[in-house]
Amino acid sequence: MTTTSQHRGKAAKDFGETLADAETLLKQAATETGERARDLRSQVGALLSAARDKWQDLQDETVDRAKTAARITDAYVRDNPWQAIGTAAAVGFLAGVLLGRR
Repeated sequence: MTTTSQHRGKAAKDFGETLADAETLLKQAATETGERARDLRSQVGALLSAARDKWQDLQDETVDRAKTAARITDAYVRDNPWQAIGTAAAVGFLAGVLLGRR
């Protein structure tokens, strides 16, 4: 497992745990009244805000990685146009064969 996969997995796990914690607090707030209920709702708001921030960070990282991959691919195709055409033709041929079997 690569470092990127580990990071992505940890971020997804943290996001899920944060949402689970918020759900638990919401259930507790439903049975509480007064100051305790307000405190629990405030904690839920903080957890949801943290989850939103984690989600945004994960999204930003994914977009950055996609842009980097696109730049690398573009540079490779510009440097090796005939290899890229050959590879695309081979992939297209294989896809056509596989789809033609159905």
